[in-house]
Amino acid sequence: MDLAIILIYTFALLLIFFYSISQLQLLLNYLKAKKQVDASEKFNLQDPAEIPFVTIQLPLYNELYVVERLLKNIAKIDYPPEKLEIQVLDDSTDESVKKIEMLVKQLKQTGLDIKHITRKDRSGFKAGALKEGLKIAKGEFIAIFDSDFLPKKDWLLQTVPYFKDPEIGVVQTRWGHINRDYSLLTKIQAFALDFHFILEQTGRNFGRHFINFNGTAGIWRKECILDAGNWSGDTLTEDLDLSYRAQLKNWKFKYLEDVETPAELPVAISAARSQQFRWNKGAAENFKKNFKNLLKDKSVPFGTKFHAFFHLLNSSMFLIILVLAVLSIPVLFIKNNNPQFGWYFNLVAFFLVSTLIFFLCYYAAYTKIHGKSFKSFLKFIAMFFTFFSVAMGFSVHNSLAVLEGHLGKKSAFIRTPKFNVSSLNDSWKKNIYIQQKFSLSIGVEFALWLYFGFGLYSAFMLNDFSLAIFHLMLFIGFGFVVFRSVRI
Repeated sequence: MDLAIILIYTFALLLIFFYSISQLQLLLNYLKAKKQVDASEKFNLQDPAEIPFVTIQLPLYNELYVVERLLKNIAKIDYPPEKLEIQVLDDSTDESVKKIEMLVKQLKQTGLDIKHITRKDRSGFKAGALKEGLKIAKGEFIAIFDSDFLPKKDWLLQTVPYFKDPEIGVVQTRWGHINRDYSLLTKIQAFALDFHFILEQTGRNFGRHFINFNGTAGIWRKECILDAGNWSGDTLTEDLDLSYRAQLKNWKFKYLEDVETPAELPVAISAARSQQFRWNKGAAENFKKNFKNLLKDKSVPFGTKFHAFFHLLNSSMFLIILVLAVLSIPVLFIKNNNPQFGWYFNLVAFFLVSTLIFFLCYYAAYTKIHGKSFKSFLKFIAMFFTFFSVAMGFSVHNSLAVLEGHLGKKSAFIRTPKFNVSSLNDSWKKNIYIQQKFSLSIGVEFALWLYFGFGLYSAFMLNDFSLAIFHLMLFIGFGFVVFRSVRI
């Protein structure tokens, strides 16, 4: 039994180590990208002959709190009105339908080409709505924004010009966060998303590896969508799915780190949970659907396949971390009861390099937003350990999502409730879309909170503190997730 535990524990450490190596390479790519001057050819939008027709799609489902803010913001987009169409793809089933209808009517009176498009059912969920709108879209290029996104006035002027290169199928922009400092939960989410949008997206794009359209704040060439097989609702992350299918068809993606598109982060942990579940399950579904095709494609370089493996299995790291965490307490006892394994535990210390790599990668992304002062470095250290503690606290919930994805269990697309919250004075507690559920996973998380409390006690009992920081982070992380989940 001891040997089996050590073998599984080692395998988990090795997977995390190779994942960290992929992140280190992305860091090096990111640093190289910062030195490169963008020499992309671009449309001259001062020349009317070069201005293409654009359709903006706004997929909505029961967005009572944010739809007015969204539509008023989109109406301010700076682009020749005769070359712009707006589709409000409304799958709503509540009172927001009438509100949207009224707002669209008002905007039409200003001369805006805007349509309110509804369906009889939500087949295919968001992917189905986008596909339906695409059938009648007039635009050569299709910009997509979720309901909580607030693109700046010049967004199209900054993105459309890159499509002069006929091989570019997508231009994706970086997400910003209008309520980053609302709470510890929003700060943690911003920390994670900044890492993805600054280091990972830039690093993959510079290295010519596959990246993903992030579901919103990006713009597609209509021809690319159709050539890749159109939107499909057979995974929960239709954006990742279409991205991989498009790149397998040799379409290029352009990522614009310096074009920020502000959006709202979930402020309730139940909303964050539903979003995390969808993203993590969808990633696992996409690994199952697309990685085999990528692996077989002889035109795709080994480096791109290596990064795609960890890109699509990114969410599966939660399962690996959960296994590692659960086994860490038995490993602590094995270490103290079996002196003959001393050489092994000296060797295992090498894997601390994975933590160092993650530290450097996240710091590179953090400095883009917060600068490089000594004060910001201290804040980064605190946020780094807080983020990883809470991320490990989510590992049970996210591992269930990953397992469902790999095992092929289908589930509905659960939208993330929006709140229209941007300042500390805004409250979300009366949001009608919030559903407080006490699931089995919360019970498991509570049990693990006690379990890692025992792990901390064991450090004192055995006088061995080699895993104490790890167990403290797990204890804090599971405690945060459990106690935030059981209270409104």
